[in-house]
Amino acid sequence: MNEPNPSKNVENWTTGDEPATGPQLSYLRTLARETGETVPQDLTKAQASQMIDRLQQASSRTGRAGEPGTGPGHDAST
Repeated sequence: MNEPNPSKNVENWTTGDEPATGPQLSYLRTLARETGETVPQDLTKAQASQMIDRLQQASSRTGRAGEPGTGPGHDAST
C-alpha cells in the first residue's frame, strides 16, 4: 500500500515564516559541521527545511539515504 507523501511545498506552509524550531536548528548544525557550512541566524521554518534538504544531499553521513524531508528536525507537518 502506498501512502501519500505528507510533505508540502514550503511556499504553501501556513507557518513557514515562523522562526525555525529547535530540532531543525540542532539538525542543521550537525549537517553544517559535516559539510563545512554555516547556519545563518534568524532562519524561518521554511528556510530551515530547505537548507536541511540541501545539506542532507551534501552530507557524507546521510548522502541521500533518506528522502528529502525525512531527517530529524525536518518540520514538514506545518
